[in-house]
Amino acid sequence: MPDRPIFRGMTRAELDRAYDSRAQVRESAAILERWAEASAVLYRSVPVLRDLRYGSGSRNRLDFFPTNRPGQPTLLFIHGGYWQWCDKEGEAFIARGPLAHGVNVAIVEYTLCPEINLDGIIAEIKAALDWLVPRLGDFGAAQDRLVVAGSSAGAHLAAMLTGRPDVGAALLVSGSYDLEPIRLSRYNDAIGMDVVCADRNSPIWHLPARAGPVCFAVGAGELPEKIRQTDDYHAAWIQAGLSGWLVHPNGTDHFTIMDELAEPDGRLTKALLQLLGEAAYD
Repeated sequence: MPDRPIFRGMTRAELDRAYDSRAQVRESAAILERWAEASAVLYRSVPVLRDLRYGSGSRNRLDFFPTNRPGQPTLLFIHGGYWQWCDKEGEAFIARGPLAHGVNVAIVEYTLCPEINLDGIIAEIKAALDWLVPRLGDFGAAQDRLVVAGSSAGAHLAAMLTGRPDVGAALLVSGSYDLEPIRLSRYNDAIGMDVVCADRNSPIWHLPARAGPVCFAVGAGELPEKIRQTDDYHAAWIQAGLSGWLVHPNGTDHFTIMDELAEPDGRLTKALLQLLGEAAYD
């Protein structure tokens, strides 16, 4: 029996391709290797508190990159990898941009599917934030100036934190915010979502009543479905009366867009600084 359309006129095979950013960007393997090398250089060259435990799981750990200036804000960054790949060490390079402007950076790691389900991952990320916020003062950071951010799956996880009173703003990069197409694709083989789980954990369908500003970012050269996901979430956010703006950096794809946060003068670094200027904290 031939494939039939299952989401927006796409068959499962077409849906798989519509969300396969690694296949779209032929240099993706080389870019990921470059990220790892740049992260290793950063770990060797700046102060860092490594593998701080926020939970009992083997991957329940975070790295904290402090600035030399007391009372500065903090960026909590969550790595991507379709909730089933990657680790904090591979994406720590993004801390270079924020650190250049006196912003502390925490890079969080979490248990991956299929060892854990998506509800469990979200609970871990919330536990990481619960652990970090009361300790920010101990690290020399401002207790009440926190921005959450993430790339790809990490952007989805960061979106699940918006609306918390201890989150002043969010920088969401190339995420998926309606999980139904992911549920219908091959990526769900490891994640194991059913319809209820996909709906429960789709930020676009559960907007907070109140939240700090959000920058919704997606590369201009990304897959159409990835761009649609960000555009739709931004539109729903604004329609709900929440504060935020949309950026499509030209010349970037699902991977190279992260250079815009790693560079001190990058477009996402500038967006982070704008978020810090606009955020209102309870």
